[in-house]
Amino acid sequence: MRDARAYRDAPRTDASFAFAWDDIQPMLADFTAPAGSAGGHYFHQDLWAARRIFAARPSTHVDVGSRIDGFVAHLLTFMPVTVVDIRPLHSDVAGLRFVQGDVCAMRMFGDASVSSLSSLHAIEHIGLGRYNDPIAPDAWRTALEECQRVLAPGGRFYFGTPVGRERLNFNSGRVFDPRTIIAALPGLRLTSFSAVDDAGALVESVDPAAFAIAEYACGLFEFTRP
Repeated sequence: MRDARAYRDAPRTDASFAFAWDDIQPMLADFTAPAGSAGGHYFHQDLWAARRIFAARPSTHVDVGSRIDGFVAHLLTFMPVTVVDIRPLHSDVAGLRFVQGDVCAMRMFGDASVSSLSSLHAIEHIGLGRYNDPIAPDAWRTALEECQRVLAPGGRFYFGTPVGRERLNFNSGRVFDPRTIIAALPGLRLTSFSAVDDAGALVESVDPAAFAIAEYACGLFEFTRP
């Protein structure tokens, strides 16, 4: 109210944006809010993967289930992206090709046909019915096998998922021991591992085993197919 009266009574050069009590829309939670968030799982993982793909500059890239208004948007600033998701998406954004499909059966891609692939904070949800997908306890493993199948020799797979004390939080998602993910991809080689720790900070180039005791961290795995 103090600011409203000050604005109403302040001198002005014209009648544009005149104060009117009938049109007030009080916003009361921003007085001490920060400028934004530069931490946490999504901020760090989206930037982590986008920077690596930008440096690698593949001719094409396929993403499975990652956040459209975060990571995929980052990539669209410098390259086209094909997105696969079981949920529908209606978009006419230039460079964005969408394929509605199941990561557990990516028949739209042949064996060893994808040179650059990503899936960030998605596979932990598969098979729990949260997104109207079929209930399937082993779907996460099937999904990783499909990612391994389609990745081309020399290709890169950028993968992010919650890591720490291994458990199922039905039907929100799973938390994996990082070593479980590595063991599920025997045909791929881990080239780097970083993580967003329990405090929301990025820790780069660490031993995956060190995050097996985290509560709810985010593992960032970069794999290649020899």
